[in-house]
Amino acid sequence: MDETSDLSRPRAGAARIRRAATVAWLAASLSGCMVGPDFIKPPAPDAPHFTPEKTTSPGLGQRFAEGRDIPEDWWTLYRSKPLDTLVREALEHNPSLESAEAAIRIAYFNAEAQRGALLPQVGILANESQNIQSNNRALSAINQSLFNQYFPSPYNIITRQPTPSPFTTNPNAPYGLFLKQLSITYAPDIWGLNRRSLESLEAQTEQAAFQMEAARLALTSNVVVAAIQEASIRGQIEATKNIITILKDSLEILNRQYSFGSIAKADVVAQEAALAQAEQALPPLEKQLALQRDLLTALAGRFSFDQVEQKFSLTRLKLPVTVPVSVPSSLVEQRPDIRAAEANLHAATAAVGVARASRLPNITLSANLGASAFHLAQLFAPGTGFYTFAANAAQPLFDGMTLLNKERSAVAALEQADAQYRSTVVNAFQNVTDALRSLQSDARAVETARKSEDAAKRSLDIVRMQLKYGQVSQIAVFTAQRIYFSASLLRVQAEATRLADTAALFMALGGGWWNREPDAPH
Repeated sequence: MDETSDLSRPRAGAARIRRAATVAWLAASLSGCMVGPDFIKPPAPDAPHFTPEKTTSPGLGQRFAEGRDIPEDWWTLYRSKPLDTLVREALEHNPSLESAEAAIRIAYFNAEAQRGALLPQVGILANESQNIQSNNRALSAINQSLFNQYFPSPYNIITRQPTPSPFTTNPNAPYGLFLKQLSITYAPDIWGLNRRSLESLEAQTEQAAFQMEAARLALTSNVVVAAIQEASIRGQIEATKNIITILKDSLEILNRQYSFGSIAKADVVAQEAALAQAEQALPPLEKQLALQRDLLTALAGRFSFDQVEQKFSLTRLKLPVTVPVSVPSSLVEQRPDIRAAEANLHAATAAVGVARASRLPNITLSANLGASAFHLAQLFAPGTGFYTFAANAAQPLFDGMTLLNKERSAVAALEQADAQYRSTVVNAFQNVTDALRSLQSDARAVETARKSEDAAKRSLDIVRMQLKYGQVSQIAVFTAQRIYFSASLLRVQAEATRLADTAALFMALGGGWWNREPDAPH
């Protein structure tokens, strides 16, 4: 419907307005319908335990507290102030978190932009021009047609005298044309196309938020594990230096005995070779320590020349005694990667509705109100106003199966998102189970390593005492030194592994982000 009227026909204009209002009311009444599947939150797995059997505490100074909630700042359970300081610095300055926060804002404003499609679109058009008529009669006729379009009444409303046309007086006379118009367009969301699009974008915003939580958890876990690894390397360097000191003392004893003629030169040379071999293991460990310091500096958001001040050793990191372990049914609510996969599933569900709604009829309502005149002063005088009300309906009939294939693609994407969600849940349960079993094994490994180191140290002390009095062969000395060196390194690595696996359990359980204060910084 496209009608033009002026003030000389008020009744006909009112009837047209009523018809347009009726069409708008019918379209609005249909806008409550939404096609496409509604998102249904996947149920939590019905699992009594993470492991087939009931989870038992690892022992040796550590126990599991099943059903207890995880603190938001779980790294403070290591009771290390330098670690706490470094983690908080990383949270404040790491650029990867800033990037994740920016991704949330991008998704949020995209959703807000889509929200605007639910409202009428209003615009203002102002067109002002100065024109001169050509002597060409054909062009003059065209201009006269344009004049009649904007001024349909050939009579002045007040005087009822013919309105002089710029085309009938002087063909070469310049004239102005002034147009002011208000345009209103509204597309009723009959099938829920815009609302499904908004739903999908809001789900993507939620997905970005949980991806940021996952990035935050990964960052804190990486800082803790990197600090533990540095402590492990320092422990191995200390053990290596300790065995080097022992080897030097033994070499001094052998040199003294050789000077007395008690032993052969070959025994001294063999001890020198053992010392050189131990010293050869030190540079690679020092290299690892330097690289680990670079990693901690980068995680804190600093450049390599501005190295972090905190240094870590195993003696300054305390093993968390009580480790909270949430119930399995709550894992799907606590793991940020699972929540992100769930939001992705929600967005894919809404995308199916968008694809289906695109195949259905679309209605657009529009209205144009304005005035036009040859002089600016006459722009709002009687007889210069016009209006247009229109309702357009469009239905795709043949598009080469484009829209149908887009819907099929959206359905396939939904199936993919569903499979990805289920895979994420399975992997999450595996992560928790692996961490629980690792801690149970770590406790036994630490206990065995400590006993082995103590026994090797006692054996070495006895052999060294016997060496002073020449009561033991050089082969026994070498064997005792090698066993103690190996046992010391294994003990350091076992303790560090236990600390790192504890951090892995906190990460696998979600890290306690849900306990953060609402106004706390991300």
